This record gives sequence, structure tokens and C-alpha cells, in this order.
Amino acid sequence: MFKGKEYIYEVYKEKSFTKAAQNLYISQPALSAAIKKIENRIGCSIFDRSSKAVRLTDAGAEYIKAAETIMDIENRFENYLSNLNQLKTGRLSIGASNVFASFIVPAIITAFNDKYPAIKVTLIEAASARLEELLFAGTLDFVLDNYPLDETIYEKHLFCSENLILTVPPKLLSNHLAREYQLSIDDICQGKHLDPATKAVPFSIFAHEPFIFLRAGNDTRIRADKVFQENGLIPKIVLELDQLATAYNVACYGMGAAIISDTLAQKANRNSTMLYYKINSPHTFRNVFFYNKQNKYITKAMEEFVRIAPKTVIGTVTSHL
Repeated sequence: MFKGKEYIYEVYKEKSFTKAAQNLYISQPALSAAIKKIENRIGCSIFDRSSKAVRLTDAGAEYIKAAETIMDIENRFENYLSNLNQLKTGRLSIGASNVFASFIVPAIITAFNDKYPAIKVTLIEAASARLEELLFAGTLDFVLDNYPLDETIYEKHLFCSENLILTVPPKLLSNHLAREYQLSIDDICQGKHLDPATKAVPFSIFAHEPFIFLRAGNDTRIRADKVFQENGLIPKIVLELDQLATAYNVACYGMGAAIISDTLAQKANRNSTMLYYKINSPHTFRNVFFYNKQNKYITKAMEEFVRIAPKTVIGTVTSHL
């Protein structure tokens, strides 16, 4: 019944017959014919063809759930075989949020690929909620994130720690009042903001300046809200965004200040003219973990990926793995 499920799943994943056909290296008519054959075999439609957008029928949604369960079983067995073959074949799927997918994971994948070129590694970039869905479904082997996941469901492996800092465009006038607390990008890269001797900036100095915030529910937003609450302040939010890297880029153009991670500051723009400040709050420190689903078979490829990971970030973030 699930023969050819890869065709169905590719269309579901891409939300497009055209893109799915390109990924599968077949023509779109051939893909459509293959899917129609599967629908005839199971006796119901998987995709709703009454609208332009690719949508699943109710039966199609159940098909996808069942297919993901089967794929999880298949992946477990394939990973078992890859162990027997000493990592000469196999797959590894990593998920990460924007900052880690852009600036951290590529270096890890490159180092892993140099040592194990036959292992196919895929990287999926998405919001934390979507990454958790894929991890729970078994589509992903690991998720790298600073957002805490339920430890009764997921096993975690400490990768590194990071700290939140305040970044402010040079043109904002409040910088003149905070001159003695200013740090450069080189200071951040050298970890000066982690030195107990470095003074934290009084947040009241920037009480009336515009701020770029992430949307509610994001871990950085939750922590930023707590920092302002601790200082008895209400932020003047001029823009809310989904991605921390985007918020930092907007701040770099001068629209407002932002609270970002030192990981992002260190990796995103070494030529930055932004000014940085240490924040005095217990909410600025957080750990970054590799998460995998509890009771999932940990393959040798997964073990090696986690083992190699910290070697690629020495001098970039504080690794504890």
C-alpha cells in the first residue's frame, strides 16, 4: 500500500508537483501518473486537486502520518546497517533554527563530510516548533537549538553555552551616556563580556530608545522581556521579527537596538560598527543542546557527528560537549 510513498512525501514536503518532480529527477507528468496510480490502488485521493495550492485530503493526512512512521522504521534499520558497514553508507538529518543553521551547523557538516563522505547529511532550517514536530515524527535525527524541549520526550547533549548581549547602532544618542560600558565586536569575539570585571550597562540609559524584538514565544523574546521587567522598564518596540539574524541586520541599519546572542555577533558580521553592551541578568545565559527523541537508536553516525561538533566551534562559542 505504501509502495511509492517517496513520491507522495516529496510533493507534501515541497507543496508543489513541479519542485517535487525536479527533486526526484522525473518529469511532472510521470510524477502525477505515479501518484494517481497510488491513489487508485488505495481507493481514495491523497491530494485535493480542486484548488491551485497543493493540499492533502483527510485520507492524505493519514497517509502521511503512516508514511512517516514507516520512514522512521526504515531509517532505524538503514542506520543499523550503516553501523555494520563502518559508516560507509547511511544518512543523517539535522535540524536547526536560523542562526545555528546559517553560522554553526555548516562548519560541523563540512568537518563530518570530510571524514565520512559516504554519509548523506541533510540540514533543515525551521522555527523551533516545526523542528520539534519533525524530531518527534522521526524525520530528524538531531535538532540543535537553544529552546528547551521536554526532557521526558527528548534526550539532550550539551553543545555549548551562549549569552545575550545588547547591540546598539552608533547613531543612537544614548550611546554617549553609556560610553564607559561600550564593547566592540573584537571585545565580544574575545569574550570580554564574559569577564566578571566587565561592567554591565544600566538598562535605564536606553529606556527611551527604539528596539527590534522577536515575536512572542521565541526564547530570546522571553528572556528579553524578563530583562526589561527586572529593570522596571517597558521596551519601545518598533518592529517584531521571526529570526534573530534578521533582527540583528535591521539593527545594523540603524532602526533600533536589539538583544542578540554572542554566538550571532561573533559569526554574523566581524566588520560591524555596532556597539555592544554586557547585560546584568541571570536570563542572559542559556545552553545550546543537540536533541534526539528518547529511545531512538543512536547510530555511530550520530555519535560521530556529536563528537566532531565541538571541534569546529573552538574560539567561536563556549563549548561544553
